[in-house]
Formats: sequence, C-alpha cells, structure tokens
Amino acid sequence: MMWKSLLTCSLLLLLTIKSTLSYYVLVDAHSEECYFEKLTSGTKLLLTFEVIEGGFLDIDVRITGPDQKEVFRGDRESSGKTTFSAHMDGTYTLCFSNRMSTMTPKMVMFEIDIGDSPKLDMNTAGGSDNVTLHHNKLEELVAELSASLNNIKHEQEFMEVRERIHRAINDNTNSRVVMWSCFEAFILLAMAFGQVYYLKRFFEVRRVV
Repeated sequence: MMWKSLLTCSLLLLLTIKSTLSYYVLVDAHSEECYFEKLTSGTKLLLTFEVIEGGFLDIDVRITGPDQKEVFRGDRESSGKTTFSAHMDGTYTLCFSNRMSTMTPKMVMFEIDIGDSPKLDMNTAGGSDNVTLHHNKLEELVAELSASLNNIKHEQEFMEVRERIHRAINDNTNSRVVMWSCFEAFILLAMAFGQVYYLKRFFEVRRVV
C-alpha cells in the first residue's frame, strides 16, 4: 500500500512539474529581441529576468497578447518578476528592448515558467467522487511542492548571477586601483629623477675657457 502511494505521488510530481525555459540573450544597442510562446486561455506564465552585463544594467521589457493587448511593461528595469494568466488562446510575445542605449549591448538572463493548462472537470457520479476529491487535493499539494522547488532553483541561479556580477565589479575595481598605483609610482619616480637632474645642473660649476 505504501509503495502504491509513493508511486502515485511520484507520477503526480512528474505530471505537475512546470515547463521551465532558461535563456541568455545579447541585445545590441538600438535593437530589440522578441520571443514567442503559445498559450491556452487560463494558463499561468511566470517571467523572471535580470540584466547581467552592459551599461547601467537596464532594459525595457514588454509582453503582449495575441490581440496586441499589453500584458506587462517595464521601462529601464535591472531585474524583475511577473506572473500573468493568458486571457485568450494564442501566441504571446515577450520583447527585450535596448533602443535607449546608444552603443552598449546588454546581456539578459531570463526564465519562463509555464504552468499547467486548466483542466476540465472530469468527475463522475457516485462513489468515485471521494477518490477524485482525494486525488485533486494530492495534485494541489504536489503542484505547490513543485512551485516551491522551482522558486528555490530560480533564486539559486539568480544568486549565482549576482555573485558573478559582483565578482567582476570587484576584479575591475582592483585592476583599476593597481593601474592607478603603478601610474602614481611612475609619476613619483619621474619627479624624483627630474628634481635630481635639475639640482645637479643648478649646482654644476661651468668652466670658462
């Protein structure tokens, strides 16, 4: 009996795992990159994004529906997360725009989580109602567990990206400090040699023939 329950939970977990798509995209200056996703009405979609490289780490984000209705819009966003339910069947468009940048490309990391399509009520009459109710509750619990695992996965990935960004900033700052220190040392040595040479010439006794 216990093995049957474990097998049922495993099958439900596999069935309720969301479709997760992860991308890295380079958006050139004065350009826009768009992606398309076909959804059925009522399907939930979660978008998580972060600019990991380029300029001031900002990007314009826009999601439009099949009827060209704007579902989400963000201007000069560095990172963000949004969830929406498809209001109609069709192809939804996700665009990252870097048109405000004059010469700097932007590297964007984003993930798309697509939830399950809405299920029709397939309950049958009689004694099977209790079994169906039990399975529905079990499916809801497994779906919540799956969503929690996906959120933990996303947070770990974005923490890794942030750590990489901060490490790159620290390395860049360290290299600038080293270069400036070397430049200061060179200036000090040049000034010291210049002063010695000037004083030597100043006190030099010139013989008149």
